[in-house]
Amino acid sequence: MSAQNYILRSLLFVPGNSEELMIKASRTKADAIILDLEDSVLDDLKAEARKVIKTKISSGIFADFQVFVRTNDRNSGLLKEEIEELTIPGINGFVFPKSFNEEDIFYLEKLLSEAESTKDFPQNTFRIIPLIETTEALISVNKICLASKRIIAVAFGSEDFLFDLHGTHDENNIALLIPRATIATAARSAGVIPIDTLHPNVHDLLDLEQNLKISRSLGFEGMLCLHPKEIKLAHKYFSPSEQEYHTAKELLELNEKAKKVNKRVAVINGKFIGPPMVKSARRIIERYEMIQKFETIKNS
Repeated sequence: MSAQNYILRSLLFVPGNSEELMIKASRTKADAIILDLEDSVLDDLKAEARKVIKTKISSGIFADFQVFVRTNDRNSGLLKEEIEELTIPGINGFVFPKSFNEEDIFYLEKLLSEAESTKDFPQNTFRIIPLIETTEALISVNKICLASKRIIAVAFGSEDFLFDLHGTHDENNIALLIPRATIATAARSAGVIPIDTLHPNVHDLLDLEQNLKISRSLGFEGMLCLHPKEIKLAHKYFSPSEQEYHTAKELLELNEKAKKVNKRVAVINGKFIGPPMVKSARRIIERYEMIQKFETIKNS
């Protein structure tokens, strides 16, 4: 399945060692679940977390979700073991932290290929979502996005990035605009889904909404979520509205009428409607209908 067939508006983080929070996450409307083995799990609990993940996946509580595991990074000494244990049915792929460059992706690709061969999975069963969390990764983001056919999306990790940059948060998140735009542009160029960074203040939904407006304008298609209360707003801003859908259909109808009288450009409400707007309308219709189908299947 190509990247464009995935719906990833909300990716909800859940600590890999918390059965209680996994059960709560399974009751949400998130598009995807990220079972975390990295930041939210203490070092001496990581082995136990892998067991918990396997148990909950085999129980079927996430059968209606796209499920990814955030591994530890390549230099942790844990990655190989995590891939060997968690390349199992019910896991769609892996969120790969501290992806510094394409060499890191090649290394993960090798581990996944070996695991698939050993366990008789078809090649490319397991997908990759690199996390861009460092200045080096941002400089290499184009190469990272193109490093493997397994990559379906690329996500931004702003907290680690700001630390590496020696930057700070500000009221308007100016320090994050360039990296966000760079990541979204690289992802679109490579044909993968751009996923925006998490929103640190999970209780400030007004700020989240303002941030989502910027995120959508930059071309992002989803966001990393820390709390279920963020999901509804993420879905609102990363989905075409019903009004946008009907406006797009109307635009295509008027464009067809213009073509019948040999006009390449139509005029609607005083605005010229040329080929770029027609392409945009088709994309809105396609995404709206794809999301409707996705939600119907998920809720059935």
